[in-house]
Amino acid sequence: MCDTMVVVGPDRVLFAKNSDRDGNEAQLLDWQPRRSHLPGSRVGCTWIEIDQVAETNAVLLSRPFWMFGAEMGANEHGVVIGNEAVFTRGATQPTGLTGMDLIRLALERAADSSEAVAVITELLARHGQGGGCGHEHRDFSYDNSFLVADHREAFVLETAGREWAVEHVTSGARSISNGLTIAEFAVGRSQRIRTHFSRSRIRRACTETAAARATSVHDLMTVLRDHGTPGPRYSPLTGAMGVPCMHAGGLAAASQTTASWVAELTPSGASHWVTATAAPCTGLFKPVRVDEPLDLGPDPIDRFDPTCLWWRHEVLHRRCLADPERLLPRLAAERDEIERRWVADPPEPADAFAEGERLLERWTEDAWTAAAGDTRPVWVRRYWDIRNRRAALPSGPVAR
Repeated sequence: MCDTMVVVGPDRVLFAKNSDRDGNEAQLLDWQPRRSHLPGSRVGCTWIEIDQVAETNAVLLSRPFWMFGAEMGANEHGVVIGNEAVFTRGATQPTGLTGMDLIRLALERAADSSEAVAVITELLARHGQGGGCGHEHRDFSYDNSFLVADHREAFVLETAGREWAVEHVTSGARSISNGLTIAEFAVGRSQRIRTHFSRSRIRRACTETAAARATSVHDLMTVLRDHGTPGPRYSPLTGAMGVPCMHAGGLAAASQTTASWVAELTPSGASHWVTATAAPCTGLFKPVRVDEPLDLGPDPIDRFDPTCLWWRHEVLHRRCLADPERLLPRLAAERDEIERRWVADPPEPADAFAEGERLLERWTEDAWTAAAGDTRPVWVRRYWDIRNRRAALPSGPVAR
């Protein structure tokens, strides 16, 4: 489950996305440089291999550790894309390109947003979409919608199998979630029960209303952190899936925000801000550049590794989940002040990540020494107890 939004203005475009996936499904930042490829080259995607193009753009991707494709990303031309799982009436293909594959391939091959839409629809017609997309449940598959933007405009692209519809966004706010939103296309194609339980209509109403009021990058960071209340409120069936800052714990469906991204796209260039961690409510947005790779240590997997930023942050995140109304305010004011300062005067990405590491260490130590209980419902505690054991997560701060 995910939420993606865009605000198209006269002189810039704002973009934001939360990627919501399984609790231990670590997500990494992946810098890929511009490359030339020999005639006849092939590229191995998540489940299938397809023809490669002569040249691919430099891209920065936020992708689940086990996939070729990305949940969101940007390229050297200032194109950004995010996708959503959508639930349709037709059967999904047993194999094909995943929605995440289509994001990466479009970013690697397109020079603007309209060209990215063309790349996705052409690949969809040729190869179809399909294959397992879940980490814990690998047979979980779905169709996809996409929000594609550059500094001039945006497009909503919604699919059902090899069918698709597109909406051109030239001004104002638009968001997508886990349901078809182009009315004429949704008729006869939307799977109502799965769409209902994804809570997509509730979240989309929240994000589109909030995006319409947003005037800055920091405003969209705030939208991505929205719990609707001081802390997550859990449903027995779906956990805290009804708000943008999603927390897992439902008995029937469980999804967790595992990475977040905000971008400002202007004619003079693009600015990108990422958490590179789960849970924006405990994360810190840091500046990154498509053409400036950072050494963030080894790529994370689904087990705790103290050398990985994503997992170091989980020690803080999962502690704060136990008693969010008491523990989140202990870091929120300082985090917000730092982000406002960085948005107004962005530091070098390496410096921001270094400062983020120092803050993460201090915030983690503070959270674990603070007096706090566990206010979560029993079924939510059980969900996270299982994931913590699977990941061998330590019960307290650890040295790198």
